[in-house]
Amino acid sequence: MLRGVKQFPLLLTGLLLSSCTAMQGQRAQTVDLRILETSDLHTHALGYDYYQDKPTGEFGLEYTASLITAARAEKANSLLFDNGDLIQGNPLGDYVARVQPLKAGEMHPMHRAMQTLKYDGATLGNHEFNYGLDFLDRVLKAAPMPYVSANVQNLDGTPRFTPYVIQRKVMKDVEGRPAVVNVGIIGFVPPQIMQWDKANLEGKVKAVDILEAANRYVPEMKAKGADIIIALNHSGIDRGEYMVGQEAAGAALTRVPGIDVVLSGHSHQEFPSATYKDVTGADIAKGTIGGKPSTMPGFWGNNLGVIDLKLSYDPASKKWNVVDSQAALRPIWDKAAKKSLVQPSAAIASAVKTQHEGTLTYVRGKVADLTAPINSYWALVQDDPSVQLVSNAQAAYVKNALKDTQYGNLPVLSAAAPFKAGGRSGASYYTDIPAGTLAIKNVADLYVYPNTVQAVLVTGAQVQEWLERSAGQFKQIDPTKTEPQALVDESFPTYNFDVIDGVTYEIDVTQPSRYGADGKVANENARRVKNLQYQGKPIDPAQQFVVATNNYRASGGGKFPGLDGTNIVLQAPDETRQALIGYFQQQQTVNPAADGNWKLTPVPGVTLLVSSSPTAQKFLPTGASYVKTRDDGFAEYTLKF
Repeated sequence: MLRGVKQFPLLLTGLLLSSCTAMQGQRAQTVDLRILETSDLHTHALGYDYYQDKPTGEFGLEYTASLITAARAEKANSLLFDNGDLIQGNPLGDYVARVQPLKAGEMHPMHRAMQTLKYDGATLGNHEFNYGLDFLDRVLKAAPMPYVSANVQNLDGTPRFTPYVIQRKVMKDVEGRPAVVNVGIIGFVPPQIMQWDKANLEGKVKAVDILEAANRYVPEMKAKGADIIIALNHSGIDRGEYMVGQEAAGAALTRVPGIDVVLSGHSHQEFPSATYKDVTGADIAKGTIGGKPSTMPGFWGNNLGVIDLKLSYDPASKKWNVVDSQAALRPIWDKAAKKSLVQPSAAIASAVKTQHEGTLTYVRGKVADLTAPINSYWALVQDDPSVQLVSNAQAAYVKNALKDTQYGNLPVLSAAAPFKAGGRSGASYYTDIPAGTLAIKNVADLYVYPNTVQAVLVTGAQVQEWLERSAGQFKQIDPTKTEPQALVDESFPTYNFDVIDGVTYEIDVTQPSRYGADGKVANENARRVKNLQYQGKPIDPAQQFVVATNNYRASGGGKFPGLDGTNIVLQAPDETRQALIGYFQQQQTVNPAADGNWKLTPVPGVTLLVSSSPTAQKFLPTGASYVKTRDDGFAEYTLKF
């Protein structure tokens, strides 16, 4: 019980709220409310590239914070939310989870930074589960804002996390009078976390369909007095008909009665933007989907989502209604001029100073000597050393782990993908490691996720289908056209472009992709993967192989045929990055070179158009020519062979 003077603020608050409620019931009111969103910060508190070991103004909460401060100053009423994927994403996240783990009660550095901004709430992203439930629980217990996640349950069906909260907010109406608005906040995460983090979650929790959870809890929130409901949707924005259990639900949630605002994330895209102009019911100018305001602010703090609501209180029905809205994004970086649009917040840098410095010491630690540079600028068009090294390290780890088992005599292949190859993360998102000292930061650059090593048992026929799914990275090329044709399908994540080492093959891009974006066969007779051989002979469809990969892929991540977690033969406790470190330390001197085990089938007379970093000009492959640098920072190249 509070005693003495500490009671007075509580008494005054209670009287104020009672007075506001009584006044509100007798007259109409209009409130202007601004809602601000960050999402997919991925531990980028600072605009600092730990892989290149240098500052940048292109991302970082320290820059977004200045936008937040300015946006708040413009309005009397504002709320600030984070939409998940906060605690994993760069070496700072690894440092506090693995190298110098947070102690019980210790606040995560991202939360210390966010505490300075006074967030009103947050939800969990899929990457929150990468370090396991024990670490996540430790992080959430010390969080400075409430967390909600409605579709993750205990095995008995009870909520694993708080599904929603209702916050009683005293605001100022347009005449400066107090107004009470009960703000409901509910959160969602892709149910695919059960595949992506199977090793951390299986047998501990379950994830249900997003709309199922929304339809369960939203009516309950309204019954408990929520005046408006904001959905923190860490699942992207869906197109077309909604299917139960699907990954993206941002558009579908706008159709749930009672939800007033949908804040989306996960896909690292931007809304409102032309990217989603084909979404049914989307109004890009207004920033709405199905009439409901929505934002999705990119990634790493490169944009701030801003939604302005006009709320009207009807004394007859005693309800608040959203009568108008406008949504927009505010960027921190001018892509054309290549300069920051705001100054960084000193408060954010101060909040993470100690662990930032610890991270720098960690990532600068030497692993081995590197005889030649490594980069991933051309990893999507030719066999690449940055992928080859990961593949080699995985194969060596798996061979050693299985040598005394029933699988020890089976041939070991290895599947790895170019994680940093531009795409949705921008023109600077490439691996570029100079010759000299190979440090921890370079290992993290080669392998950016905290995945663990796993291996699966497959047949030669399944290897073919694995590669066919991977070959969806490319658009179909018309061999009769003479004008340049775009080669890479930008909607296909580069982390799903698996290269399988230990076999040789070609990819014929004049053929349609055998698999669609949903991982299902789209063109039954199509075969892009040609001349698939093992040890110089056509692969035997019935021969058994062990394929070294990671827990994400082995458990079904990326919707690859034949990979659903049932054929895993090795679930190693070590992260892939640790396997890389051990492999490099054993070698002492690393000689990066791709073995050229795959190539694009030549299409004579055809000109292909590809995008990469402007820096890729220094490493042009045979047949490639620089064309121009675009306003978005990417450079265009032509490729002939």
